[in-house]
Amino acid sequence: MDLAGKKVAVLAAPGFEDSELSEPVNALGYAGAEVVLVALAEDDKQGIRGKRGTVVTADATIDEVDAGDFDAVVIPGGKSPAHLRRDQRILDLVNAVLESGKPVAAICHGPQVLAAAGALKGRTATSYRSVRKEVEAAGARFLDEPVVVDGNLITSRKPDDIPRFVNALIAALREQGNDGGTNEPVQGKIHQQG
Repeated sequence: MDLAGKKVAVLAAPGFEDSELSEPVNALGYAGAEVVLVALAEDDKQGIRGKRGTVVTADATIDEVDAGDFDAVVIPGGKSPAHLRRDQRILDLVNAVLESGKPVAAICHGPQVLAAAGALKGRTATSYRSVRKEVEAAGARFLDEPVVVDGNLITSRKPDDIPRFVNALIAALREQGNDGGTNEPVQGKIHQQG
């Protein structure tokens, strides 16, 4: 429970890669962090479906949050980043958190959001293999590694990399120290439907 007082935004839109959302959410919650699922629209509070049937309910819309509210941002992959990257409010949130020196962690197709935000120029990153050219075109040096940490930017390639991805994010949050904020447990937001 050493992440008590930490608040992490997880950005979610339809078609997210189920494990890339649920596993970081569960690990962060187990470590004591408060996780806030942030969506694009009010309707998403009724449920967002992942690629493989997981349904999550958003805690807040992008209009209801501020970058200063969070100690980190997580961007799961799948088809979700294709929706998120088109929304300037999401790009502004990601850039504000990065510029504040706090961790932003993106996995699989998640770096598409970083590319759209202009956040990859001069950075080192990884992504799912089909996103590599986009990551490089956005100005990043690409490494085909399970997790790449470049300052406060954390990226991974695919679901197999989730354990290392989560460990890197938790380590980055621990390095921040504890500001004594609130610690609300993660509620039952993730439901498997088959």
